[in-house]
Amino acid sequence: MSRKGCLSVTKYFLFIFNLFFFILGSLLFSFGLWILFDRNNFASVLGSSYYALKVWSYIFCGVGILTMLIGFLGCLGSLKEIKCMLGFYFTFLLLLFIAQITIGILIYTQRNKLRETVGDYVSGIINTYGTSDPLSDHDESWDFVQKQLQCCGWKSYKDWENNSVVRNASDQSYPCSCRNMSQSDQLEANNTVSGELSGFCSAEGKWPVYTEGCMDSVEMWLTNNIITIVGICLGIALLELCLMMLSMFLCRTIDPDYYKLSRYS
Repeated sequence: MSRKGCLSVTKYFLFIFNLFFFILGSLLFSFGLWILFDRNNFASVLGSSYYALKVWSYIFCGVGILTMLIGFLGCLGSLKEIKCMLGFYFTFLLLLFIAQITIGILIYTQRNKLRETVGDYVSGIINTYGTSDPLSDHDESWDFVQKQLQCCGWKSYKDWENNSVVRNASDQSYPCSCRNMSQSDQLEANNTVSGELSGFCSAEGKWPVYTEGCMDSVEMWLTNNIITIVGICLGIALLELCLMMLSMFLCRTIDPDYYKLSRYS
């Protein structure tokens, strides 16, 4: 293949690929704004907390803006053969690649410390759960986690014995999000403890809750999906390397005296 043909293939491949990324970023950004301004409908459909939806909306908006920026630089830089934009495009991809490698290494080497940090954070949420009315964003988010993973507490359901509302309650109060529906016949027909804040149920005798802690559930989920997670991360890293090599090839091959390929298209 001639020099001009090789450049043409590289140029239009980068353009089409980054155009797709720009459109994808626009969709992610729009979806994030939709969640942010229409959280009531999403909360009712998904059963999630407002705080969790707000966090996800910011994540979608941030990822969308970053994807749009990278796609814009790749599209315009390759189509118009602008070395400055191709250089910025390569730099952004390189920084993302380095950040992913760094985060992966830190998570692997500091996994025990990370587990302790998360445990302390969750313990703080459990200990202060229900002390505000209505429930705080963190309380609602932890309710969502316990319902979805069907777990209770961090290490076990006994973590809830340190909660101030549970300790001071006159009856057997427990968090409703821990309720094991298979033991629902043991429940009373009320959703809140009389005189207490929302989020707690009452039971006669033993709590009808899941006994497994959420730490074990999270670790089990990671173990079951580790191959998928690693595969996705490797795929993204290889894609970034490929795009970096193509952009650098195009940037180094273009010279100031070379006729623009658009004239031949």
